[in-house]
Amino acid sequence: VQLVESGGGLVQAGGSLRLSCAASGSTFSINAMGWYRQAPGKERELVAGITSGGGSTNYADSVKGRFTISRDNAKNTMYLQMNSLKPEDTAVYYCMAIVGGWGLKYWGQGTQVTVSS
Repeated sequence: VQLVESGGGLVQAGGSLRLSCAASGSTFSINAMGWYRQAPGKERELVAGITSGGGSTNYADSVKGRFTISRDNAKNTMYLQMNSLKPEDTAVYYCMAIVGGWGLKYWGQGTQVTVSS
């Protein structure tokens, strides 16, 4: 499974961005997926997760009400709609997929999101 993120960039505080994560390869084996982020000097943290069918989602408290995770399994793509962005949302955002019966985690290369004040 290969994961490629896109959609990052520079935005002013209060603005919006939509990240995409395109999966390829053995996509039939992908289970839950999620978005993580890592800011400079900080540990990588879970931002949002979504189950295989998209019926259940969870969010970090810091993004609840502002971010929305979704996936389109027909397109093998996961999204993160980010609204009301804050400078503290600045980080590299990573796509993650849990694959196969062993639950192995696969990661994308990351996309930079920078929010200016």
